[in-house]
Amino acid sequence: MTSTDPAGAAPPAWAVQHTLCLPGEDAARQAASELAALGHRLVAVRAHDHFRSDPSSFWYGKPSLDPELTGWWQVFSLAVHTGHERRALEPFLRGERIRIAGLARSHGGFHQGCAEGHATTLQQVFSRDGLVHEHPTAEVAPPTPLPTDPAPPDRGPRWTGLASDGPEDVVRAVVAVAERMYGSAEDAPDSVGWLLEEDFAFGEPYETTGAFLGDLADAVAHQGTCTDDTVEAVPFLAGLAGDGGLPARVRVIVLCDLLRLSVTGPSLAASAADRIAALGGAWQEPAAVRMTRRAIGRALPGLLARWEEESDAARFTLAALAAAVSEDIPAGLAAAASGPPAGAAAALATSTPTDAPTALPATAPAGAVAGLATTAPAGAPATHATKAPVGALTALAPHLADRLNDLPAPAGSPRADTLALISALLHDDETRLATALSRLTAWRPALAERTATPHAAPRQVALAVLPNLVMEDVGPALRP
Repeated sequence: MTSTDPAGAAPPAWAVQHTLCLPGEDAARQAASELAALGHRLVAVRAHDHFRSDPSSFWYGKPSLDPELTGWWQVFSLAVHTGHERRALEPFLRGERIRIAGLARSHGGFHQGCAEGHATTLQQVFSRDGLVHEHPTAEVAPPTPLPTDPAPPDRGPRWTGLASDGPEDVVRAVVAVAERMYGSAEDAPDSVGWLLEEDFAFGEPYETTGAFLGDLADAVAHQGTCTDDTVEAVPFLAGLAGDGGLPARVRVIVLCDLLRLSVTGPSLAASAADRIAALGGAWQEPAAVRMTRRAIGRALPGLLARWEEESDAARFTLAALAAAVSEDIPAGLAAAASGPPAGAAAALATSTPTDAPTALPATAPAGAVAGLATTAPAGAPATHATKAPVGALTALAPHLADRLNDLPAPAGSPRADTLALISALLHDDETRLATALSRLTAWRPALAERTATPHAAPRQVALAVLPNLVMEDVGPALRP
């Protein structure tokens, strides 16, 4: 589409401002020259935190917002694209972001991000401090024909059995769980206590269940950020997800919340992979993020124990959650992993988290995970889990592998591809993981931005995208 104007006028020119961080001035100037050669209209080079030394700037004398980049240089460039609506440009712009991130990596740096808008506006506000290239009419012309995204395959059968009550009944049921677990607001975690306060009991009623559950999720992890409050609230969320008194739809939504929290660390690591590599450091996972995931791992046995009673949508989400925490099963499970499932669950529920790798057998019990496995290519190298192999996980719910085969997932559907990804994660199988990511990228091209960097581990990328894959699948069935 080149225009939506009935008079046939071309849409306004669109612009993207890219920011690159480079380890020195020479690297920055080289990258700037290459961007100008690509057709970028404006390119500026400045030392990181340049405006902190400019007396006329608001930032003068203020502490650095990113002291880790002290001594680094930044490149700011403006690329202008004409003749197309923004939505039609997305596949092309995605390719440009991948290309420019690669350019930054080639000079030892990373692509820090970009901003978009109408070209006239962005050109007016572009800071010319350190301007090294200016070509007033330069454009980065999209190819003809414009690239398009492939149509996603048919999603498959709609999930069923996800009825829900009205918001008043849901609020009442959630509060009942809080009262049963904590008794009073004083004894509950801060992120849960508000449900037991008098002001909440007599406050304005919620108009929708979604609004209430959204407030609850935000109280537990404000804007998705894990804190100590989040760690303390995990048992409550798990209690909701495993309470048969709550509607099935609500419990699936809570399971999805737990899934998002469980992959916070890998998602952050995958997003910052180029930066971490450029700075020569190793990923340091925030303590609250790590402890949140471990708390979810401790709650997992109780959730899996309800497998037979759950809807298919809940089982699908539970399988993803199991994959997300499969490397963080506490060491106390090791002794019981080959015993009865109930004993294994009890051992896990009472064990203490540890940073030490779990010493479990490298192979799972025969047949324990056959239903989850996909056939590995002939000659594929054997792979082993580095912490807790899937055999330990299926010991907690031995019917998990068999029942996953019963989920409605037609071959070639997004759901089947997601299940293949889950299987690869549970097996810690790099070959299957690469195959699953490749299949997903074929119909989900946005994933290419995640997989383009050599610095993001495939497992991190897979876990980072898993919640969206699950939510896109179950989401339509969760809407009233």
